[in-house]
Amino acid sequence: MNPLRLTPEDWEKGKIVVIDKPAGWTSFDVVNKIRSVLRRRSGKKNIKVGHAGTLDPMATGVLVIGIGPATKLLGRLQADDKTYEGVIRLGATTPSYDADTPPDRTYPWEHVTPEKVREAARRFTGLIEQLPPPYSAVKHKGKKLYELARRGQEIPLKPRKVYIHSFDILDTPLPDIVFRAHTGKGTYIRSLAHDLGRALGSGAYLTSLRRTRSGPFTLEQAVDLNEWVKANQ
Repeated sequence: MNPLRLTPEDWEKGKIVVIDKPAGWTSFDVVNKIRSVLRRRSGKKNIKVGHAGTLDPMATGVLVIGIGPATKLLGRLQADDKTYEGVIRLGATTPSYDADTPPDRTYPWEHVTPEKVREAARRFTGLIEQLPPPYSAVKHKGKKLYELARRGQEIPLKPRKVYIHSFDILDTPLPDIVFRAHTGKGTYIRSLAHDLGRALGSGAYLTSLRRTRSGPFTLEQAVDLNEWVKANQ
């Protein structure tokens, strides 16, 4: 029997599934796909499916999915620490703070050295204030910021306190910076990239991101979405 294949007992009593989210998919896309597979297979329309922490479409990696009664655990799991690895590119900014939108401004980056990168990164550890990206699901008067941003509306954003346990620079093939970040609840890695660029006087945006851990769940436990779908059809 395929270990990825869920049983009726799994969706009736509740099941946590860890998916390696593919690039280009929203977290809601993954939830919708899993829900549609289980509803079609079971013939039931009331199977609940949710996730414990959004990943941006560009990002890949650990997406914790709750099925059936296990969706009640997602609020607690969403509050868990998370770990990411990715690449930040200096020399430009984008409206979304990542590569999903084209650069809107360019900046010199040749003055930046690996030592300056590591020195600046140390400023973004511990309890810090962070502005969410203009393109985010944070709501303003009932509307998501990315909906307002796409209409060209500029909204004054309020900083939020987040906790960065560590922000390690793994390599500096400038203008790219390879990093690992261990963060608390509510941290936007896109904002972390944007703020690092500003601290270096060069502008920056995120070009790749992979979540390697969400609470107790790691990338080693994650399964490919296509494999999971094939096993449960």
